Amino acid sequence: MPKLLFSKIRFYEIRDLMQNVTRIDIVLNQMRHKKDPSSRLTYPSELTWQTDHKIHMTLRKLLQDEKYLAAFHNFLQSEFSEENIEFWLACEDFRSTTSPDDLPWKAEEIYHKFIQPAACREINVDQHIKEKIKKSLVKPSLCCFDEAQKHVYLLMERDSWPRFLHSDAYLSLTHKSRTQWYI
Repeated sequence: MPKLLFSKIRFYEIRDLMQNVTRIDIVLNQMRHKKDPSSRLTYPSELTWQTDHKIHMTLRKLLQDEKYLAAFHNFLQSEFSEENIEFWLACEDFRSTTSPDDLPWKAEEIYHKFIQPAACREINVDQHIKEKIKKSLVKPSLCCFDEAQKHVYLLMERDSWPRFLHSDAYLSLTHKSRTQWYI
């Protein structure tokens, strides 16, 4: 039985190879039409996964899109780190609180669920951040969780987000959005 030549190549490796080929095509096309910019045509190869990927590449944009947010949440659940996105969303909800009467109980709820030692969904933040939050619970403001939220956001951006970009869930979503865009 003959061996398969590409048996060890993964989908994302093929995608990366295709991106490099597309970049070369674009550079060659730009070089050909550099003297006369009006003659430059937009080729379908320029509208590739790479372009679509750049649109959805930032974590900030993902958190604003319900489909991608749900996929990212499911991905974090599979990695047993969904407390990060849940904390981030709880902070966003807390920050949008309009009634000053709701601030204390919402702040306490977030603290007990995510911040206090041995909390059921304890997040990974420094002890000094936890202490600042605990002190601010006496009279909570809309920004009392900002430092912790920024820390968790950076953790997700540096750690979970790059792995999510290579996950099947993300790749299938970007593929679906591309096919809908072409239709």
